[in-house]
Order: sequence, then C-alpha cells, then structure tokens
Amino acid sequence: MDKEKTDILIVGGGPAGMMAAISARKANPSAEIHLIEKNEKLGKKLFITGKGRGNLTNTCEEARFLEHVLSNPRFLYPAFHVFNNTDLMRFIEGLACPLKEERGGRVFPRSDKAYSITDALKRALKEAKVSVECNRTLKAIKRREEGFLCNVGGKELFCKKLILATGGLSYPSTGSTGDGYHFAKAFSIPVTACYPSLVKLEVLSEDIYALSGLKLKNVVVSVLDETRKLYGKKSGEVYFQKDAVAGPTILSLSAELSPQIHQAEIGKFTLSIDLKGEVPAFDADFLLEYEKRGKEPIKALIKAHLPQQLFPFLCRRLEKQGVPVEKRASECKKEERKKVLSAFHELSFPISGTGPFTEAIVTKGGVDTRALSKKSLEVKAVPGLYFAGEVLDVDAYTGGYNMQIAFSTGYLAGKSAGEALL
Repeated sequence: MDKEKTDILIVGGGPAGMMAAISARKANPSAEIHLIEKNEKLGKKLFITGKGRGNLTNTCEEARFLEHVLSNPRFLYPAFHVFNNTDLMRFIEGLACPLKEERGGRVFPRSDKAYSITDALKRALKEAKVSVECNRTLKAIKRREEGFLCNVGGKELFCKKLILATGGLSYPSTGSTGDGYHFAKAFSIPVTACYPSLVKLEVLSEDIYALSGLKLKNVVVSVLDETRKLYGKKSGEVYFQKDAVAGPTILSLSAELSPQIHQAEIGKFTLSIDLKGEVPAFDADFLLEYEKRGKEPIKALIKAHLPQQLFPFLCRRLEKQGVPVEKRASECKKEERKKVLSAFHELSFPISGTGPFTEAIVTKGGVDTRALSKKSLEVKAVPGLYFAGEVLDVDAYTGGYNMQIAFSTGYLAGKSAGEALL
C-alpha cells in the first residue's frame, strides 16, 4: 500500500466490505477510501452462495423478511430501512447485472453465476475510485487519538475510520477465520459464542449408510429430546449422507437449534422424519389395504409406499422390532400394524452434532450487537470503529436473507463512516 494515511479503511472484500466502500464514497465524495482483502480476489465466499448461482436476496416484504432473521432482528431494522432488498436489487441491476426471482422469493442473477454479482460490485468500486488491494492482511490495530494505527502485512497505515467486515467462521477456506472476533476482544468488545449454522445434522446410526444419496420430498422433520419434547419441526426436503442428514429442512433446523445441540450430550436429541406427514389420509388408506390385500405379505404393502432405496432399510428396522415382514397382511396383529405405521411416521436417528464450520453456510453468534449503535454500527465504546456483515451476531434462515444482512449492514457502516468525516 503506497499511502501511509487514509480516511476510511475497510477490512474484508466480501459483500459487506464492498458495499461499505461503495456506500462510504456515496456519503462522502472527497474521502480517501481503502479496501483490503486477505484473499487473492474479492468476493471469494460470494462465489459459492446459492450453490454457485449467487442467491442475492429475497423479495419478501420488510416485516416478513425480519421474521426470517433468527438473531437480533430488531438490531437489523435501521440497516434494512436504509438499504433494503428492493434497494439492493435496483442497485445491482443498475450495474448491468439483470436479476430474476425464483421459488420462495429467492433472487439470483439471470446468468445463474454468482460471479456476475461480484463483477458488478467490482465495477461499482472502480467507478467510486476506491483503492482496492488483495493479499493484504490486517495483523493488529492500535487506538490513536484521531483514529487507528493498523498493521497491514507488516506495514503501518493510519486511518480515521475503520470498518471491519471480516466475516465469521463458516467456510474458513474463503478467508472467514474469525479475525474480526479477535480484534473485537482486543478492544474489550464482547463476542457471543459462535456455532455453525445452516449446516447438516450428523447422526449416530450406522444403518444410515444404506440411505446415502437418497432424497426425500414432502416430509416432516422434527427434533425431539429423550422426553419426547419437541424442539423444532419443519416440512420439505431432506438428503441423506453416509453419516448425516442434510437438505433445506435440516439447514433451517440447524439454524434454530445449533447452540442447543452443541451444548447437549451426544444422543440427547433425536431427528425424526415423518415420511407421510404431508399425507393426512395415509393411515386410513394403508389400513384399508390390509383388508383388500390380506393374502399379500406385509412387505408388499410397504414397498408400494416407499422409494426403492428406503424399502429394504425400513423392512430391516421393522424386523428388529419383531415385525415379520414376510407375514401375510391378514395375519398381522394389531400391535404389528401399529409398528408398521409408526415406521412410516417416525424414521428416527440419534443426533451426534452438527456439521463443522467448514461446511456451514453462516456463523451463528459473533460481535455482540449491544456493544454497537444500531443506527450507525459504530462501537459505542470505541468511536470510529464499525462492524458489518457476518462478523455480527445476526443470522437468518437460508433463502437470500444472510446475503441481504451483509449488504444492508455494510451499506449502513459505510454511510455512517463517510458522513462522520464531513
């Protein structure tokens, strides 16, 4: 970096950091603005969002949007009010990146390529004359009367305002290695406990290996404890892996329950899948089949209602419960019928934990929002220092909400820092 002084230094070249730089320029046309990124390129994590397609945001109205925010939604309100999903879509399309809306209000670039968003933001940074440097890592920060003395790759740089948009702990290969938390703690800023969120749930049952690769739709998934107390319930799709269950419903459950699962003893929680939870008349219809197809073996009745891969798995579980599936349906006892129906409604696996941060889409927890002004994202006890993006203790369900949080908080932090120098 050529200059030893700058007005605003932004650390982190993800959605929050890039938007902070652009917003700071809009708020203060004459300020010197520098953006540094530890990776070799900007937006590295953005490249993998939406499975590489770039789920930019969600189109739902403000009240409903905030309902999808799990941690500290009220704190987010001022940032969303200043730069909401409509503002973001208009801004990105204004950078020659057309968008489209898909199921559930999810917004993607028409190109179906996440890099289209990154390229658009790079163009905006260039137009805003923001100085951008990659392969630059912030090593340390020292408070000074007029600002901050930052050690950037062994070189000292003084800045009047400092915005940390360093990400959380999810997908550390993209540069999110918790740097922002260390800097926060160095300034005695509280950081809440962090957990992987929007991630798979790992299970203990060895027999799940037989289901690896299986996808189920229209099922109801519940998380229960040993007393059968219900902790979470979602309906939709699940995907089986050799030692875990994933899919949209599982990601949502992990977003709600990751702290409880991590703090509990292994096996306290059970994942229960109701294969016919979306089919209200299933029990009555299935029992009627017992009468009509009484000469056929029980397994023939079961097979008609299951995917091929799941059929032998369920039969093995029933046999372990003492239900002879080769037995004729007409000879099936009442208790055996109950066990068969229960097998459809309670495909259960003890939970051993969540997937690791390396596989988590976002981090739950982070810089305590109570330490910041929600109107500016400035640290109350450290004037001139701002936090934005995933480093904050604000997270949401999957569907574009977390990306919007990054852009909204980035925008507010940049705007606040820029205006503070006027």
